[in-house]
Amino acid sequence: MRTAFLSLFTCVLLASTVGSAGAAAERYVALGDSAASGPLILPVDLSSPGCYRSQRNYPKLAAAQVGVPVVDVTCSGADTGDMTAPQGTDFGDVPPQFDALTADTTLVTLQIGGNDAGLVGLAESCVNLLPSPFGTSCADENTAGGGDVYGERVAAVGPRVEAVLDGIHQRAPGARVYVVGYTTYLPQNGCYPRVQVWPRDANYVQAKIDQLNQVLASAAAAHDATYVDIRTPGIGHDVCRSSSVRWVEPFVPGNVAAPLHPNANGMAGMAAVLAAAVA
Repeated sequence: MRTAFLSLFTCVLLASTVGSAGAAAERYVALGDSAASGPLILPVDLSSPGCYRSQRNYPKLAAAQVGVPVVDVTCSGADTGDMTAPQGTDFGDVPPQFDALTADTTLVTLQIGGNDAGLVGLAESCVNLLPSPFGTSCADENTAGGGDVYGERVAAVGPRVEAVLDGIHQRAPGARVYVVGYTTYLPQNGCYPRVQVWPRDANYVQAKIDQLNQVLASAAAAHDATYVDIRTPGIGHDVCRSSSVRWVEPFVPGNVAAPLHPNANGMAGMAAVLAAAVA
């Protein structure tokens, strides 16, 4: 009887030791652009000042919720090329984000593509201080002649993201990879003049964000990654909402965050979505 008890005790002890070792071995790397880094949200992560990375961005918050350590190399202004090449910032170059990936990495999140497609520049070009017919519609300009300038730019992001995902799997072959989409920035028809984008243009901008999310989802599905939808949870938290409700800031922020970027509320909301997906 005593021998059986000791054997059972030994098994439990070994299982506990293995479990603790597994938890300690967990390694999470967060890759991405300013939608992930959280520029101007306090407190600031000073490890790479030019990346304007927050200590309260969704990768760090999600890591705390899931209970894993995180190596956060997200950086404002990053595009797919900055995964494998140094990125220039206001305070000097930072290493390629892929340098953070190792063979023992177990979890990777990636949010990228907005800068490749130039979507912040698109939104800025859509500002009209005067109502129609004064000014010019950015949607009309970009779809003149039956084409779609930004639609083509967004479509071109697909192969770049696919190459990034392949690179992640090569460097971290055992990692679970999550591709994080972009949230809801504008509601149907916008809220002109509170946010100075005409209804037609608001719909065009959000349509390009939605198109990019579909590109990211398709790339994830085809390259052994999981897509995390932030668009749906972000409905009702767009730039037209009050400062206490919205997840992203308008052109003139009411919260401490960069214009057209997630605020602290948004980071908390996105972290909850990501943590649930990872768990």
